[in-house]
Amino acid sequence: MLKAEPVWALGTMSGTSLDGVDAAALLTDGETILGFGPSAYRPYSAEERAVIRAAFGRWPGEAGVEAAAEVVETAHAELLSELLEACPEAALIGFHGQTLAHDPQGLAGPRRTHQAGDGVVLAEVLGRDVVWDFRSSDVELGGEGAPLVPYFHFACAKWAGLAEPVAFLNLGGVGNVTYVDPREPGPEVPGAVLAFDTGPANAPLDDYMRLHLGQATDAGGALALSGQADAAAVARFLAHPFFMRMPPKSLDRNEFHALLQALVAPLSEADALATLVACAAAAVARGGEHFPSPPGAVFVAGGGRHNRALMAALAQRLPCAVAPVEELELDGDMLEAQAFAHLAVRVARGLPTTGPSTTGVSALVGGGRVSVPQGV
Repeated sequence: MLKAEPVWALGTMSGTSLDGVDAAALLTDGETILGFGPSAYRPYSAEERAVIRAAFGRWPGEAGVEAAAEVVETAHAELLSELLEACPEAALIGFHGQTLAHDPQGLAGPRRTHQAGDGVVLAEVLGRDVVWDFRSSDVELGGEGAPLVPYFHFACAKWAGLAEPVAFLNLGGVGNVTYVDPREPGPEVPGAVLAFDTGPANAPLDDYMRLHLGQATDAGGALALSGQADAAAVARFLAHPFFMRMPPKSLDRNEFHALLQALVAPLSEADALATLVACAAAAVARGGEHFPSPPGAVFVAGGGRHNRALMAALAQRLPCAVAPVEELELDGDMLEAQAFAHLAVRVARGLPTTGPSTTGVSALVGGGRVSVPQGV
């Protein structure tokens, strides 16, 4: 177990948008952020994305999963080897893996979650302790297994010197939000954080672009900005049972796929994208109704903050300021990778990573397995 002192750690994130792998270095004791280090990015090739996408919704042992895991491990090993050259003092690595399936409610069998990629393999290749499989123990103990980043968001609010409640919104394939009250002494304290998935974010936009236009994304939200949202479609979207559930709650990437693609099928391409943007923003606004009190601002991270249509829709629907996390001098592209560096140190120190207000688990849980290089 690590001592209660700052160490450099590396963290990685490969989101369901499948753009690639982010990796970042962080100096932390698992509670306080003491410094940000170098970061790096490795895009997935079109062939690699196809292999991973073919395994979406599948569980260990099913067709295509082993091939997807090999792609994930190879990409992470290449990127982390590069980052270790820039930060050789890194003591350990937080490896999230690639989520292929997520069913914490047990709707299609036992409660479970599946992130492809083996931390044992990475520990051997990189010669560092690797903390991985962050979600499974939370799900096994009755939690949603997501979101995992709220305790890091709390540390970010403290690092930024914030004195009033704010929200951190990550817009990846799925949106997730953390309400943070930095006046509390720690994230485990009741009332310090409330977190949950808000609903689909970039995933339906990217899926639509790939299926209808053969492109990876609507760059900058340009096409969505030229369209008009269908209010009736947005209303039908908000009637989904997910929005009736109290948080904490989480989503599989594809839970809304069929519904949203059907809702926008009759629309022009521009109107379809504008409608998908409006749905993502409406989901965030609906989620904000669960906050204990109105936040002073919502700070946005993840790829969605680059979508001007989505940021404009959020500003229109939310009753507070909306800004990218860069306004706090944070890196919105690397925030989740940094979070897993922070969480890796928490796991190594025996600190909790999730709790009742983040995943709905009944007690504080320190998720994650630690793999040590053989012979170390």
